Amino acid sequence: ILYRSKIFNFSADDATIYNADKEIRGGTGYDLVSVLPQEIDDMQPDFSIYPNITPDMSWGFLTRGCPNKCAWCVVPRKEGAIRPYWDIDRVANGRKNVVLMDNNILAAGGYATEQLQKVIDREYRIDFNQALDARLVTPEYASLLARIKWIDRRIRFGCDTPKQIDECERAIELIQNAGFKGQFFLYCMLTDDFNESYQRATYWWVRNQEMREEHTTAAVYPYCQPYRDPLNPKRPVPQWQKDMAQWVNKKQIFELVHFDDFQPRKGFRCYEWVKLFKK
Repeated sequence: ILYRSKIFNFSADDATIYNADKEIRGGTGYDLVSVLPQEIDDMQPDFSIYPNITPDMSWGFLTRGCPNKCAWCVVPRKEGAIRPYWDIDRVANGRKNVVLMDNNILAAGGYATEQLQKVIDREYRIDFNQALDARLVTPEYASLLARIKWIDRRIRFGCDTPKQIDECERAIELIQNAGFKGQFFLYCMLTDDFNESYQRATYWWVRNQEMREEHTTAAVYPYCQPYRDPLNPKRPVPQWQKDMAQWVNKKQIFELVHFDDFQPRKGFRCYEWVKLFKK
């Protein structure tokens, strides 16, 4: 039996021909309802088939699901409400570097506190690569997050709406006051509203410029993701989203040039987008 999976429904299928009697497809790239048999889901992954995962690294989940209902996210529909999944020791499986793919670990309450404390006690180095919810950061969580050993010394948050800007600032201040000296990485969804996306992205540009003028290390880095509609995967990504993502995600450009002055193509300056969409 061949199990085939992919994450995005706009990705091409693997065209390799395999010798199998039966094929089972799953994952968000195919549907939101298929699940693995429990005995397979309970197995430790075979990381040897992934050349970029080093022998001292493990990947997995502490929790599954999310209580939020973000319009662009399929997690609540696919996984349901937040719930405990695996213990950190089981995910690590003897390794010290652990990449965790939880969608909203801080929503797990006492279980999250227990697992974060265990990460500290075991001296694991971790990365929550799907980002944390800044709205849920409390002084207790901030203390735990500041004491964790982070892969790349980087904490990730989501900043997908204007209201989340203040929440990210609040969470960052709490964690820095608790002693964290690393960087913050912000996933920023680019919505169909140019002006809202523009204001959110340029907010962090202005913030970093002010920090440099104060001779403070720019510790907050946004990362813009053009929105892909899962119900309409062939819908083209607007060019302004591609340009804004290119501006933000190329750090050497983002640190030096405002979006208005960014020239992604010869003879085109992004101020043309600002004029086009200006309200």
